Amino acid sequence: MLVPDSDETKALKALTRAREDLVGVRVELANQLRAQLAAFWPGALIFADVDSPISLAFLRRCPTPADAKGLGPRRMEGFLARHRYPGRRGAEELLERMRSAPTGRAGELETEARRAVVLGLVAALEPIVAEISELTSQIRGALAAHPDREVFASLFRDAKTVISPATLIAELGDCRERYPSEAAMAADAGMSPVALESGKLRVATFRRACDKRLRAAVARLADSTRHWHPWAREVYAKARARGQDHPHAIRTLGRAWIRVLWRCWRDRVPYDPARHGNLGRLKPAGG
Repeated sequence: MLVPDSDETKALKALTRAREDLVGVRVELANQLRAQLAAFWPGALIFADVDSPISLAFLRRCPTPADAKGLGPRRMEGFLARHRYPGRRGAEELLERMRSAPTGRAGELETEARRAVVLGLVAALEPIVAEISELTSQIRGALAAHPDREVFASLFRDAKTVISPATLIAELGDCRERYPSEAAMAADAGMSPVALESGKLRVATFRRACDKRLRAAVARLADSTRHWHPWAREVYAKARARGQDHPHAIRTLGRAWIRVLWRCWRDRVPYDPARHGNLGRLKPAGG
C-alpha cells in the first residue's frame, strides 16, 4: 500500500498546478492581444512581451494610435519611471520603434471596436499576471520549506530556480514506493518509448499514456541542462547526430536524467557529478 504524499508536497502540487493553469490562460489571452494589435496597430508591440506588466500598462494608456499621438520623450520617460521599467531601451528608442512600425489601415469604426477589445484583454490579463507572480512567490516559500528541496535544486545551474524543481517535487511526490525502479519513473514521465508489434514488425514509438505534467517537468530539466551541462550537452548532441529531431533528443536526454533523478530521489541525496551519471569522464566545462 502506497503511503500518501506529505502535506508539504500536496501544498506544492496545488500551487504549481494552479500556476501552470493560469500560465496557460495568460498565453492564450496574450496571443489574442498580440493578434489584435498586429491587425490594426503593430507599433504598440514595443516591449519584449505583450503580457508583461509594463506592456499592459502602456496598452491601458494607449490602446490605439490616436491615444499615443501626444506621447513624446518626456511623457514616455515619466511613464517608464512610474512603472519602474527594467528594460535597457530608453524612451527615444521605444518611441522610434513605435513610429517606424507598419501603419494599420483600420477605419474609425473598426478602430473603436478593436480599442474596446484591446482594453478588455488588458483588463483580463492584468489580474492573471499579478496572480501568477503571487503564486510564484508562494511556491518559492513552499519549496524552501520542503524536505526534498536540496535534492531537486541541485539539478539546476541556478540555485534560485523555483518553478522547475518545485514541479518535479510536486509531480513525483515523496512516496518512494511509487517508483520502485527508474524504468517505472521513466515510463510515467513519458521518457521511454512504447514497443508496438504487428506481425513481424516491431517498432518503438512515442509514449502518450503518461503523466503529462511530469513529462513537461523532466523535459524542461533536459532542455535547460543541454545548454550548460557537459554530459547533458553530449547526450543531446549524440542523439541529434543519430537523426533524432529536437523533441526526440530531449526525451533521450530526459531518459538519461531519469537514471540520475531516480537515484537521488530514492536516496534523498542531492545530485553529485562524482557519484551520479557519466559526467566524471568528461572534462569540466563551466557552470
